[in-house]
Amino acid sequence: MDGDRAAVSATTDNRRSAAAAPPRFVVRGLSSVVFLLPIVFLALFFFYPLWAILRLSFADGVGGLLVALAEPYYWRVLGFTAWQATLSTALTLAVGLPGAYVFARYDFPGKSLLRALAGVPFVMPTVVVAAAFGALLGPRGLVPQALEALLGPGFTAPRLTGGLGIVLLAHVFYNYTVVLRLVGGFWANLDPRLEQAAAMLGAPRWRAALTVTLPLLLPAVGAAALLVFIFTFTSFGVIVILGGPRLATLEVEIYRQTAQLLRLDVAATLALVQAACTLLLSLAYTRLAARSAVPLDLQPRGATARRPRGPAARLFLGANILLIALLLGAPLAALALRSVLAPPGEWPPLTLAAYAALGENRTGSAFFVPPTTAIANSLRIAASTTLLALLIGLPAAYMLARSGKGAARSERTSSFVLHPASLLDALFMLPLGTSAVTLGLGYLVALSTPALAGLRASPWLIPLLHTLVALPFVVRAMLPALRARSPRQREAATMLGASPLAAWLRVELPQLAPALATGAIFAFTVSLGEFGATVLLARPDAPTLPVMIFRFLGQPGALNYGQALALSTILMLVTAAAFIALERARPPGGEF
Repeated sequence: MDGDRAAVSATTDNRRSAAAAPPRFVVRGLSSVVFLLPIVFLALFFFYPLWAILRLSFADGVGGLLVALAEPYYWRVLGFTAWQATLSTALTLAVGLPGAYVFARYDFPGKSLLRALAGVPFVMPTVVVAAAFGALLGPRGLVPQALEALLGPGFTAPRLTGGLGIVLLAHVFYNYTVVLRLVGGFWANLDPRLEQAAAMLGAPRWRAALTVTLPLLLPAVGAAALLVFIFTFTSFGVIVILGGPRLATLEVEIYRQTAQLLRLDVAATLALVQAACTLLLSLAYTRLAARSAVPLDLQPRGATARRPRGPAARLFLGANILLIALLLGAPLAALALRSVLAPPGEWPPLTLAAYAALGENRTGSAFFVPPTTAIANSLRIAASTTLLALLIGLPAAYMLARSGKGAARSERTSSFVLHPASLLDALFMLPLGTSAVTLGLGYLVALSTPALAGLRASPWLIPLLHTLVALPFVVRAMLPALRARSPRQREAATMLGASPLAAWLRVELPQLAPALATGAIFAFTVSLGEFGATVLLARPDAPTLPVMIFRFLGQPGALNYGQALALSTILMLVTAAAFIALERARPPGGEF
């Protein structure tokens, strides 16, 4: 009824301007241009840079590609990339599956809050996560310092930075919520009476779980495992900061060949190999995710969760809550504490010296860029990215919403029919599965061609790149609201004399406002933390906040390290606040 009143009231201010409305063919022409905007954007700023990489890889025919692939070192890099991703995936599943069971089957105070907090690490920028684990376990971390103070000066605590162990911990920190939400969400809707029926037929509890529940969960577990594998296979910031020079993955090697050795042809070949691997993994994930949509008698989550009964269940619940607090909360808390902690032996023990030094030019260099400039650059770029992502993502979401009905009919009539809407949906999701370093390399190569040469010194270069990364999030945030809207209210306003634009502004836009806010927060947060592509493209005099943190972490001196932690803490707080706002603004039925 409120929407109908809005439709009627919208006509009051528009009856006078109805006669002056533009002709219908002009409106249709403008609509066509608007709907073509996302396609043109992807063609120019996504596919063209990738084509530039492909063309550079085959500049000398297949000979150059074969020479690069014949080098044993690159095969070792590929093998290590797959190995560390496998270890990260296995460790994440081992830690995440018990948590998924707890959130699926138990009801306890603070469950919703803890579930929301568990999702915060997933949106944290990689440089913040790397700095957080360094502040906790690194050479100057809180844990080594506490152990040495407790056990005496003769004890030397082990340092985990520069090795695979801390990289695996950081990957689990990042991807824990993937298992928690994908597997736990499916598990929460699974009817517990299936296991109860097996128990009534004489099966022990462990056998009922293995023979009934596990087979039903396998598609969801497989989809989560593949998604974690893809994320860790293309991991960059965590490995390049925490892993040290000995740990080279494909992503790190692409960056090294581009930024340090200036061998763009080798970097392009490696990017092509990585893109092929990621494409195969993404196809496998899509097929496995489709298989998980089996016709089951799913139950509401509230009907499957219960209070823990008995000491064993309470112990299991408490252990998982403690694990979440230690694994997800300890690094972020250590980062904030370490940023205000004075060096050993100094008084007072807490100080804001690192924060106060953010605006100082201690060396007096004419080329010094204060960290406050990086903060301003990041905010400007994030605001520009949000605007561009909304302008491009909104018509893209409308295209998908309008063609979704045809896709649904197509899937009902034949499972072998591939509707254009499905292809369009996959098209807009492609940037999400593409390596950020590969995109940055593609832009470096494409900027030497006439088509994009004008962007070389443009302030819009990095916002355009960030828009590519943020676009899938905006589209997925908008789709549920567009598919759930009722067209009758807008039609009523049009019949009462409102122009199409006025009807959309006064009737439909207020209904879409929560979804638009969700997409805007996603775009802003993604832009603030983007590091892999920005580190290749940011000018030395115009760094972003993650790039500045990376620079400080690579420079000696306690004050430089303190400023890196201070900037990381600022970025962490802004990201966490944005995620909390996202949880509050997200409309019911949203896909995130």
